[in-house]
Amino acid sequence: MAAGASRRVSAAAGPVRGVVRVPGSKSLTQRALVAAALAEGTSRLFGPLDSEDTRLLREALGALGVGFDTGTEAWRVRGRGCRVAAPAGELYLGNNGTGIRFLASVAALAPAAVRLTGTPRMAQRPIGPLLEALRGWGVRAESLHGTGCPPVEVHGGGIEGGETRLDASKSSQFLSSLLLAAPCARRPAEIVLSGPLVSRPYVDLTTAVMAAFGVRVEVSEDRRFRVPRRAYRPADYAVEGDASSASYFWAAAAVTGGRVTVANVPAEALQGDAAFADLLGRMGCRVEKSAEGVTVEGPPEGELRGIEVDMGRWPDVVPTLAVVAAFARGETVVTGVAHLRIKESDRIRSVVTELVRLGVSAEERPDGLVVRGGGRLRPAEVATYDDHRMAMSFAVAGLRVPGLRIRDPGCVAKSFPGFWEVFEGLVGAGA
Repeated sequence: MAAGASRRVSAAAGPVRGVVRVPGSKSLTQRALVAAALAEGTSRLFGPLDSEDTRLLREALGALGVGFDTGTEAWRVRGRGCRVAAPAGELYLGNNGTGIRFLASVAALAPAAVRLTGTPRMAQRPIGPLLEALRGWGVRAESLHGTGCPPVEVHGGGIEGGETRLDASKSSQFLSSLLLAAPCARRPAEIVLSGPLVSRPYVDLTTAVMAAFGVRVEVSEDRRFRVPRRAYRPADYAVEGDASSASYFWAAAAVTGGRVTVANVPAEALQGDAAFADLLGRMGCRVEKSAEGVTVEGPPEGELRGIEVDMGRWPDVVPTLAVVAAFARGETVVTGVAHLRIKESDRIRSVVTELVRLGVSAEERPDGLVVRGGGRLRPAEVATYDDHRMAMSFAVAGLRVPGLRIRDPGCVAKSFPGFWEVFEGLVGAGA
């Protein structure tokens, strides 16, 4: 669908019911791609996410000499160990913040300078603390416009290792980037955090993927992360279903009083965002976790209730929670997510602006937002700010607001290319 177009969301005729499967986790796919690229030999990734972000990362790794075969039952990744090639040109990562940050550290292993760039929005997303930490490991790395944001240039030649300090108060991706490249350093590497760490579950995902490829990170209570000098081993790695993508379907059950199972998010998921189902439990939903997947059953209309929650550990599902809160009795207060302002859009402002457009009482806070639910919503065309999570979360509102439209619906391709087909299929099955 052309940019600027909009899509009408089909309102649910009644409680939404069904079983869905979501694409593989974007977070796990990108981490596994980097670990496999740096492994000595061929790895296979089962159930990875094939989307705009993962394609951009694959193409950039390919430019660094990594081989891929994605036409089989699994992606085959022919790793180069820690000896990546010099690319023929700059590496374009679009608005893939995870990808550009991960590759800033990987690029240090190239034999020549590597330039990393992206969209105009990417040029507003910080990367300075990561570059500073890389300099602590003897890497020449700079923001080309002096803004602390992309485009960046990383001069290759390898990573010295030893101790470096990192400010991870704006993004856990800075730490994950350093961790993923650290096994390739010339000597054992140590990262010392100089302040708070946001989104800790994403760092746990990183260390879990590293362990699956043969490298174990030692974490001490004084906020030190120690990584041995050890080659990654090739692995067969199964990517679990994306919990952030699952949130929209669990939310659909919550706001319609329906029942939805996401079959490929395991009961003991690695991803922190799987906790979204438990947050819905606090709002009045029934949650079941079993070998069949994770199921959410919404309460009858009018019985959802607002909650107060620090979402610092699960920032990607804040838009989904805010939309559910619009249909809940009372006030929902979200804190701990100041770093949402540097995502694909300023997600605090974007979410509040579009909720108000629908007639919801909502307001920004410096580190979060407040939603006062239970009022009557009106149809409108929701702006998405080229942000996939805005499109998918506000689709949930369309189940209860006939006539709601989503502008630029194609932005979901960043993480969930088939979202509209799966979402509309669920509504049709449950109507």
